[in-house]
Amino acid sequence: MGIVEAIYQAAANAGLLKRCTWHPSDGGPPQSHSVGLRAPDESLLDNLTLSRETTMSYPSTLFEGLAAGEVVEIEGQRFLVREVCAIGDGREMHAKLTRL
Repeated sequence: MGIVEAIYQAAANAGLLKRCTWHPSDGGPPQSHSVGLRAPDESLLDNLTLSRETTMSYPSTLFEGLAAGEVVEIEGQRFLVREVCAIGDGREMHAKLTRL
């Protein structure tokens, strides 16, 4: 287990992460792992409105093959994956989500 996986495991053990399930669209077996979930408000239109930018983060060894257009479920709520990108040296991934 690498350092990133160890950090995520410790965060999961402390109750800081959310459970995410992905049913790959290619028919592969479902995968379920703990992920970091963020949903901060972002101001738009010169502060006239707020938008929620929902993202999840996870070690790159999990959810291999997850890409834009896939659907994940986090604690009973479904999200469309809009974009997936590597963070830093690529050992951690970041996915932008839209609530369905």
